[in-house]
Amino acid sequence: MVDPVGSANKRGKHPNKLYYFSREMRKDPTEAENLLWAILRNRQLSGWKFRRQHPFPPFILDFYCIEARLSIELDGSGHKEPEQRKFDRERTQFLKEQGITEIRFWNEDVIRDLDSVVRKIYESLPAS
Repeated sequence: MVDPVGSANKRGKHPNKLYYFSREMRKDPTEAENLLWAILRNRQLSGWKFRRQHPFPPFILDFYCIEARLSIELDGSGHKEPEQRKFDRERTQFLKEQGITEIRFWNEDVIRDLDSVVRKIYESLPAS
């Protein structure tokens, strides 16, 4: 787990490893992240604003809509490992306790059937 502790700077930002790491992750997205971000960015999905690689201590959320309190995670093959699956369950529970809904997709599903993934995301958003 990442240590979320850090002193705030003058603008209230937390200059810790988590925030720097999230910036670095934005520079090297996976193919699936690029495909999905092309749909989610700039309020293209029914006007909802999503952020990419959003720090939410002690985690970084792949995609996050603050207004809808919806987190979208894209998983690669490493998420099939028992230890990672346990970590993912704990993370999902933590987010649920914070009032955040998390939905997960396999990278391959995003690449092969982006329309279905986007439809499921849309259905997970609150009714306008």
